[in-house]
Amino acid sequence: MTALELAHRIKTRQVSAEETILQALQDAKHSSDLNIFLHISETAILEARAIDVSIAKGETVGALAGVPVALKDNLCVRGTRTTAGSKMLEDFVSPYTGTAVQKLLNAGAISIGKVNLDEFGMGSSGENSAFGATKNPWDTSRVPGGSSSGSAASVAAGIVPIALGTDTGGSLRLPAAFTGTLGMKPTYGRVSRYGVVSYASSLDQVGAIARSSHDLAVTMQTICGHDPKDATSLEQENTFTVALERDIRDLRVGIVKEAVGAGNSSGVLGALEAVKTQLEQLGATLTEISLPSLETCLATYYLIACPEASSNLARYDGMIYSHRGNFSGDINETMMKARGEGFGAEVKRRILMGTYALSSGYYDAYYSKALKARTLIAREFAKAFENVDVLLMPTAPSAAFKIGEKSDDPVSMYLTDVDTVAVNLAGLPAISVPFGFEDARGAYNPSLGLPVGVQFIAPALQDERLITVTHALERATNAMFLKTATSS
Repeated sequence: MTALELAHRIKTRQVSAEETILQALQDAKHSSDLNIFLHISETAILEARAIDVSIAKGETVGALAGVPVALKDNLCVRGTRTTAGSKMLEDFVSPYTGTAVQKLLNAGAISIGKVNLDEFGMGSSGENSAFGATKNPWDTSRVPGGSSSGSAASVAAGIVPIALGTDTGGSLRLPAAFTGTLGMKPTYGRVSRYGVVSYASSLDQVGAIARSSHDLAVTMQTICGHDPKDATSLEQENTFTVALERDIRDLRVGIVKEAVGAGNSSGVLGALEAVKTQLEQLGATLTEISLPSLETCLATYYLIACPEASSNLARYDGMIYSHRGNFSGDINETMMKARGEGFGAEVKRRILMGTYALSSGYYDAYYSKALKARTLIAREFAKAFENVDVLLMPTAPSAAFKIGEKSDDPVSMYLTDVDTVAVNLAGLPAISVPFGFEDARGAYNPSLGLPVGVQFIAPALQDERLITVTHALERATNAMFLKTATSS
């Protein structure tokens, strides 16, 4: 069932919130081989009972009353461990709840636990967690994508219908593509970042993963909105649920030519062709669009994200909070050993790259140039949107790869982000939509194999347009997005 169908059954007392949450908790525990959950909620059953009592009394409950959800473990929840997938924060218990999470809980959703992720959100595969790699429910020998690996895997496995995550360079969309789910990254500023353990502050954004466009619309309607606790938060009316009622006749779709062709697998190219055919049948108009700066986006992204990570992670020094260890040396030795033990290899790599790019003599050569390139990239997107309503391109160059396949080749791993990082640099909204599979021969298959996804991008603050497109495709393909790894 979708989250909304489940909420309806709970509100009409066809099923209780308590038994719903109990089932989700059991499913979470039984999925231990996937290494999805880092922490299982100890209060979820009590929260479910409270909702059942409210319903029995005839009291008004939220749109997501009793619906089990999963939270990426870089989202703070008061009284709960928030590790960000790092040994550095292994024992950190958050003293407050982040705004996006609180809004979801206020709508009646119940968190059944915190889920795994690449350490501090740094990774494209879900393999960089200090607590072990998350596995893809479709094929446990493969990665689920990252960094919101647990968020995507929990939805793909059918444990929860909705999960929250963050997207800094594709961290919601990549795992969505690899697990056959919907993953949405909103316009920068539409969802509060208060309560997010930061990786790169000018790029991070909270979003959601779901299997249904209705569920995604309600989730975004719930978590979006201005927050005085976040200086980057925007004032914007939310019309996500209204967007479900629109159609896409005469919608102008731009096909990004630089993103189509060499470098993409046959399965991904087949998915693109299939979705283009479907869009035309629904009345949309397709136009080829050029974004020449797309080839510079990956370098630009890492020359901005890594310096920001270097700055943000400087606070984890083992002195006030974070991992410290049993060191008796001087303060510098203690800090170095704490950071050496507490951070994983990928986080250290990005801190070093970022520190180098910010260092004297290299700032202008690298970081400063990357900021200028970012401006050009944003301008190219703005110009493209003068002629089209949304852009279409792959989410990832291939279906999910094998665990360990790219671990020894960081550059190859970074190339997984080639189709997603531009969106974060420009601060735009985007959504990854599952559209068929890549079979064992590497060819496109509408119904068999490993999931592949396509990505729609909208102008800033036009996030709702993505819901409209997704819902139209969902209806046309007979709710294909509801398929889970466990039902395949």
